[in-house]
Amino acid sequence: AIRRQRQMCIRDSAIINQNSRESMINMEIVKYKPEYKNDFIRLSKNWITKYFALESDDFEVFENIDKLIKNGAMIYFAIENGVVYATCMAQPMTNDEWEICKLATDERYEGHGAGSAVFKVCMDYALENGANKLTILSNSILKPALHIYEKYGFYEIPVDNTHHYKRVDIQFEYTAK
Repeated sequence: AIRRQRQMCIRDSAIINQNSRESMINMEIVKYKPEYKNDFIRLSKNWITKYFALESDDFEVFENIDKLIKNGAMIYFAIENGVVYATCMAQPMTNDEWEICKLATDERYEGHGAGSAVFKVCMDYALENGANKLTILSNSILKPALHIYEKYGFYEIPVDNTHHYKRVDIQFEYTAK
């Protein structure tokens, strides 16, 4: 049996220790820094274009990262030995509703828990900063991502169609308790 151990804390960074049959991975979860901006864009673009086409709203996010961060959003990265494994973003939509978006993992490192780790830290960041409701727009073919959403208590709701993404066919929500 594979025994996995994880340690997470919400700070400027956290170390994730994960044991598996193949390797020992020590990932550091770090908040957005300008030197990781291109990694966020690269991973997000690679993940999206693996399944879909980039859309105008994607480019708007990529072109306005610093402004989004200034307005309360946060991007987290799972990094080991200077290599970015995964990234995810939490951004406020209204005073108490936040979106978790742009979850992307370098496909060479899928299955190591990096995506799950950055996703959870984004969730916690949003909740600590006043979110009562978290929303995710996704697509039903993204099975690993859907598994992560459900693992952390998100539930499917009808797609509200207030977004502009053509690829969205499923929406999830999490309500703070």
